[in-house]
Amino acid sequence: MKHFVPSKEEVNEPARSIFEALNNKLGMVPNIYAYTGHSGNTLKHYLAFTEGLSNGSFSGREREAVALAVAQANGCRYCQSAHTALAKQAGFSEGETLQLREGSHPDEKLGALTRLAREITTSKGNPAGETLNEFEAVGYSQESLVELIAHISVNVFTNYIHRIADFEIDFPVAPELEEAVD
Repeated sequence: MKHFVPSKEEVNEPARSIFEALNNKLGMVPNIYAYTGHSGNTLKHYLAFTEGLSNGSFSGREREAVALAVAQANGCRYCQSAHTALAKQAGFSEGETLQLREGSHPDEKLGALTRLAREITTSKGNPAGETLNEFEAVGYSQESLVELIAHISVNVFTNYIHRIADFEIDFPVAPELEEAVD
């Protein structure tokens, strides 16, 4: 199967309208959205779900921290790059984005959040009790846990889209963690 990022002219009408709205809002249609536009229905509901989650209990910085941790756990270079750019817009330094990806951010809450997000992802939903306890000990609630699982699922979706389709990264490419350590 050929994996290509469709243009506005190559998608159905619902996706075409979304492409126009994204272009008006962002000045571009990121490749992750364009590729997802192969299914206008999926793109529409993905964007609605992520928009709904943005009104939850996590701040924009926390949402970006989760996205970076999950992208790292899944080895998705596209999402590592996109969310590094977004995290920088949210006030994180590049060094902090690397710490978030590896679950070592010195902020107690962000560290617990990213460690749990990574562990839920890598364990396929079976994190260790101590990681869950750490999450709760720093002040996160059961509501936060449910929202975290929702954020992980949204990010796994885009991670898998890129891992399978392997289209061009249209954001500044984030450094590999190994590069940052050297």
